[in-house]
Amino acid sequence: MRIERHSPRRRNSGNAVIKFFMLIIVAAALVLAAGAVAITLNGSSAAADFGPPAANLNPAERIGLSLYLSLNKEALNTPAGIDSTPITVVVEAGENAGTVAANLREMGIVADADLLRLYMRYKGLDDQIEAGNFTLNAAMTIPNIATALTDAAPDEVSVRVWEGWRTEQVAESLAAQPDLVFDPNEFMSMIAPGGQRPGGYSFLGDIPAAASLEGFLFPNTYRFLPGATTSQVLGRFLSEFDAQVTTQMRSDAAARGLSLFQVVTLASIIEREAVRDDERPTIASVYLNRLAIGMKLDADPTTQYAVASPGNWWPPLDFDPRTVDHPYNTYVYTGLPPGPIANPGLSSINAVIYPAETGYYFFRAKCDGSKYHNFSVTYEEHLAHACP
Repeated sequence: MRIERHSPRRRNSGNAVIKFFMLIIVAAALVLAAGAVAITLNGSSAAADFGPPAANLNPAERIGLSLYLSLNKEALNTPAGIDSTPITVVVEAGENAGTVAANLREMGIVADADLLRLYMRYKGLDDQIEAGNFTLNAAMTIPNIATALTDAAPDEVSVRVWEGWRTEQVAESLAAQPDLVFDPNEFMSMIAPGGQRPGGYSFLGDIPAAASLEGFLFPNTYRFLPGATTSQVLGRFLSEFDAQVTTQMRSDAAARGLSLFQVVTLASIIEREAVRDDERPTIASVYLNRLAIGMKLDADPTTQYAVASPGNWWPPLDFDPRTVDHPYNTYVYTGLPPGPIANPGLSSINAVIYPAETGYYFFRAKCDGSKYHNFSVTYEEHLAHACP
């Protein structure tokens, strides 16, 4: 009888192979787990450092960009340079993040165009780039630049200077324009007596040395380029006045015995008194008639100018204006005030140069709410027009 014997070595060899493959599987699982942990940690780190990723990223992008930004964290927060000189950058319609980033690299504003592009992709800012003008500099970090590229400055800054505004109101309005390089303190210093004013305007010689430029900031709608300076803004106002108040108008005023400064001073009072343009020449005639006989102007706006304060430039007169001793108060002092009380528009200036020919010395608002006035020759007639 033949007896078969099984080799224990062959059985042990099979078990070894199984164990080997099991070890490989376990090792692979550990590697995958470690990778998942690393990815999670990197993703969490990126979110902590740069905020959450854009919602439209797919999982692969989210993981890849999180890892990339975490590895380049220092570069993201290191500016390309130290020069903070503003540089105007124009982004054309249709330019994508890659094109814009490459242009900024060429201009020396960023050191790594790809890093800017990928950061914007991670944040979802690549789809929010606006066409327009931007003011950037090499001392800005990539996150700062990326955010700035989503908020373009306008091609022009539109500013309305209203008829009858004081210079302080003009300064306040301009100071509220973030796209202008405007300093209200510098502005008020420039228009003050003896201030450093843009030259080349013929009418400046008609302004007394002790007078400010109140009255000569011509009311209009102005459009400035972003970054316009205080001096450039003031120059535009004066240029507009020079263009609107023509040589012929100045000559006609002189023929009436009025200097340009006197015209603007009286026009500023009319600007604050009149509501209806068609009444301005008649109101002008009243004040000119009073001046001609040495009668006080008794103009409410001059008292308002005298007692005004910041935030309350035209206070209501709920007191006897004759109690205010101020050189601008025409209830107390005869003749024109020392200078304009506001910046008049062209209609009021024309009204002084070309007034209606009347015998009126008084006017008061009608009682019908129309904003028109009743005009009178005598004080008794004036009293009769009082509202019940």
